[in-house]
Amino acid sequence: MKYVFVVFYLFFLIYPAEAVTTKMFKVLDTCARYRLGEINANKAIEKLKLTNSSTIQPKDLVKKYCSVFTPNEKIEF
Repeated sequence: MKYVFVVFYLFFLIYPAEAVTTKMFKVLDTCARYRLGEINANKAIEKLKLTNSSTIQPKDLVKKYCSVFTPNEKIEF
């Protein structure tokens, strides 16, 4: 009976970690595709589910958002 509870708790501890890595991968993938020129800024905003309620240009919004996820500050978007 103990083993059933252990497996049950492990399942619920692993699932949120998997969800976070999946979402992080999608963000990094979208930023990489934007940087490589495969998608434009408007498509990147759509995929990243960002809202552009201010007067910021779409290109600048994606640049600011993606710069948070890059460990190397020398990378320009």
